Amino acid sequence: MSKRAVLEVIALDAEDAVAAQAGGADRLELVTDMAADGLTPSRETFAEIRAAVDISLRVMLRLADGFAAGDPRQVDALVRRAHELRGAGADEFVLGFLDETGGPDIAAVESVVSALDGCRWTFHRAIDRTPDRDALRKQLGDLPGLDTYLTAGTATGVDEGLPTLLAEAARSGEPGYEQQILVGGGLRLDHLPRLKAAGVDAFHIGGASRPDGWAAPVSAEAVARWRAAVDA
Repeated sequence: MSKRAVLEVIALDAEDAVAAQAGGADRLELVTDMAADGLTPSRETFAEIRAAVDISLRVMLRLADGFAAGDPRQVDALVRRAHELRGAGADEFVLGFLDETGGPDIAAVESVVSALDGCRWTFHRAIDRTPDRDALRKQLGDLPGLDTYLTAGTATGVDEGLPTLLAEAARSGEPGYEQQILVGGGLRLDHLPRLKAAGVDAFHIGGASRPDGWAAPVSAEAVARWRAAVDA
């Protein structure tokens, strides 16, 4: 039997989480403050969501808008938050930091990953802001726990990034390309056929799960439409 594709939904709270699971989500990305494109939720929010659903939760590790980890004190704060969330039971994460050249901030990433005890994690859309995606993948490829890249193929979204996504999917299994591609960032239902035909099997939605906007909760019905399309 073939394994079904992953549908990941952004959740801000337990209400979102319950609706997303009801609609057929396989996994949630837990964040707060979408005005800053998603920051680390509190330990309390994580605990409430963990108690409300039984699907996988990937928790964002990011304390400020942008893709810089910050100075050593800010990196230390990220590491402390990671330890706190691990202590609360979090076992999957999302992170990704770039340095001043746009390459991966290896020191910051390694510092945070060291606090994860080998947990699985996603390198998020910082990859869409780097000038050399191939180099980034090869620099990060051996880090423990890295199993996914969340990407739209380009900073502007899937419409323009589709050729890159298809090209990277074709390299699956090569050095630096062993991780799963999780497509998100302006993803629409009409993108799915080409992506699925190329072997992409993981999809991430945020605004698409909220027909009434970010001020409203996740809609189980909207998630169900995506579930059906992903499975078609």
